[in-house]
Amino acid sequence: MNLGGDISEENDTNKGSMWVLDQKLDQPMDEEAGRLRTMYREKTFSSLLLLRFAFQSLGVVFGDLGTSPLYVFYNTFPRGISDPEDVVGALSLIIYSLTLIPLIKYIFVVCRANDSGQGGTFALYSLLCRHAKIKTIPNQHRTDEELTTYSRSTFHEQSYAAKTKKWLEGHASRKNTLLVLVLVGTCMVIGDGILTPAISVLSAAGGIKVNSPKMNNDYVILVAVVILVGLFSMQHYGTDKVGWLFAPIVLLWFLLIGGIGIFNIWKYDSSVLRAFSPVYIYRYFKRNGKEGWTSLGGIMLSITGTEALFADLAHFPVSAVQIAFTTVVFPCLLLAYSGQAAFLVVHHDNDETVTQAFYRSIPEKIYWPVFVVATLAAIVASQATISATFSIIKQAHALGCFPRVKVVHTSKKFLGQIYIPDINWILMILCIAVTAGFKNQSQIGNAYGTAVVVVMLVTTLLMTLIMILVWRCHWILVVIFTGLSLVVECTYFSAVLFKVDQGGWVPLVIAAAFLIIMYVWHYGSLKRYEFEMHSRVSMAWLLGLGPSLGLVRVPGVGLVYTELASGVPHIFSHFITNLPAIHSVVVFVCVKYLPVYTVPEEERFLVKRIGPKNFHMFRCVARYGYKDLHRKDDDFEKKLFDNLFMFVRLEAMMEGCSDSDEYSLYGQQTEKSRENLLNNNGNTSPSIGDFTMSTVDSIVPVRSPVNGNNTVTSQMSNQTEMDELEFMNNCRDAGVVHILGNTVVRARRDSRFYKKIAVDYIYAFLRKVCREHSVIFNVPHESLLNVGQIFYV
Repeated sequence: MNLGGDISEENDTNKGSMWVLDQKLDQPMDEEAGRLRTMYREKTFSSLLLLRFAFQSLGVVFGDLGTSPLYVFYNTFPRGISDPEDVVGALSLIIYSLTLIPLIKYIFVVCRANDSGQGGTFALYSLLCRHAKIKTIPNQHRTDEELTTYSRSTFHEQSYAAKTKKWLEGHASRKNTLLVLVLVGTCMVIGDGILTPAISVLSAAGGIKVNSPKMNNDYVILVAVVILVGLFSMQHYGTDKVGWLFAPIVLLWFLLIGGIGIFNIWKYDSSVLRAFSPVYIYRYFKRNGKEGWTSLGGIMLSITGTEALFADLAHFPVSAVQIAFTTVVFPCLLLAYSGQAAFLVVHHDNDETVTQAFYRSIPEKIYWPVFVVATLAAIVASQATISATFSIIKQAHALGCFPRVKVVHTSKKFLGQIYIPDINWILMILCIAVTAGFKNQSQIGNAYGTAVVVVMLVTTLLMTLIMILVWRCHWILVVIFTGLSLVVECTYFSAVLFKVDQGGWVPLVIAAAFLIIMYVWHYGSLKRYEFEMHSRVSMAWLLGLGPSLGLVRVPGVGLVYTELASGVPHIFSHFITNLPAIHSVVVFVCVKYLPVYTVPEEERFLVKRIGPKNFHMFRCVARYGYKDLHRKDDDFEKKLFDNLFMFVRLEAMMEGCSDSDEYSLYGQQTEKSRENLLNNNGNTSPSIGDFTMSTVDSIVPVRSPVNGNNTVTSQMSNQTEMDELEFMNNCRDAGVVHILGNTVVRARRDSRFYKKIAVDYIYAFLRKVCREHSVIFNVPHESLLNVGQIFYV
């Protein structure tokens, strides 16, 4: 699409004086973002508070990992046990799997890579985006690096990290490959959100059949489905009111399974403790061959929940999570598996015992109390995974990789507790379909294992880049970590490939469906951003129209929403060329998400005046992190005007407080930047009061320049602060109109058929069913004006 106002950016030397003038008129908001940075540092806690956090983390972080003993041995030996030595070999595999993956890799390495307390695949991606320009939608600017939450490290240009950074930034295909890798991991986490409740609740509900062997399995499935429906139906209430129960339930669960393990080791066979010797792993594979290799799919279920551990890290200190795992979770899990192994060594010839290994090994006197706690622990584990799924979908949306969906806050105290209705019901339907469709723990376990191992592989590859770019580790440490992780995880991955036809296809299909949705949405969002960038109109052209913009300026305020932080969006030029009037005050509003977990409220808005005062034009950039949410009670319009009025007050105050050529609250404004703004080979642009603000304590004002030869005489230049505020208040009272662009993306006629399907059908359908920006920002319907345009890709 060719636009008359479009300016080429391919050759700086041939851009001419208009381009130079435009750069001076619409400078980036460096001064607005200038502030004293306070780098993020992990807080130090007292020992008592640290223990309290460790206790609370049990209910949030370790529920999924803790319920694995319910189904591991059954999925490892679905056809029964032929040799009791196989139980010892399987136990040895479990012990070293728990040691290598959850303990060493995640607890002591991966958890340290959290993004200011936030864990998960997108948190790692956000860290990388801050250290290299790999974000596919390039809406970041150097001013964003001034945020107090925008922590990053620097490295020498000749270092290995710098070379890796340059290699990643070299080609768009590498950025896209990394994005697809992150999306695959995200989709598998969503698959976990479906499979974890299914296998946990079904395994727990299976306890009712132990004392009634003749009971039809359909009754167990019915109980599991009822529990699942109740679990998903209660999501909209949140966990704020019952969350305090989670930690005691999970702690009681760990103590019970640990105690039962000790009892079984003492009662049945203490010799199973020889499984701590890795030699039994070698004997296990030598004895069973391919069948032993494929049984790794069941062994791997002992470490399921490890990725959820990282995703649910939330705001718990890493040290608290490490304390909880090393002192409670890890030893209790080892005792639980050892106790079950001791029981199975004695009862290995009974297939029914193997099927219900966990419940059969419980002493009869405490059977029903343990059954109740097991069911509650399964619900807590499912709740943690569902919450993690909501959180990661919110992060994906913030980074432009998921359609806009309704997000509901379920807690007034904790911002991280959210509920996404549409996703909740989709998860429930798929979860029930998996539970009722398979009717078999073994097939669900195969599916579960496939999802978990893929997420682990993605995390390993991202951690390799984190160690190079963020931590700047020596290459030998990077090779050791990556090599050991890939050896273990690829071994498990090769085992689950044998079970793709036995249920392992389920997460692949689910992940493929979500991957198509997420990538198509991202592709459409990227093309829309590129369209706005390439079709934006020169600010110099706009100001050349004069204070009236060549139109009738009617009372009121026009908020023009755009994805651009500079330049005039095409929708505005399209608007003023088709209508003879525009509002007396025009504000270009840019809402953008940054690769940080949050943007402090006092740093959210950057405000800047565009052109002379009598133009009454401003630019406002609203910045959000991937954890920030728009509440129903948040009045976006009110906050915007509060910052706009504060800008006008401080602008007037700074004008009168100093007659020097330069003034800066933090001394960050330089003489050079002011001279570059004013001088253009002896000619100056129209009188520009280029005063800017972000917050009260971050103003970097500049003295108003003197009019040049071609200066437009400003009638507002001598107007007092109160006059302009009164004028803007009157315009606000006259009415505020929100002008949103409704860009329709279409594939060209000569496009390939798959591109037409993706753009004309899938993306168009997603745009139709997703939430509008006006709903997210609580824009009244009567104040909304959509400006439509069609763009062909």
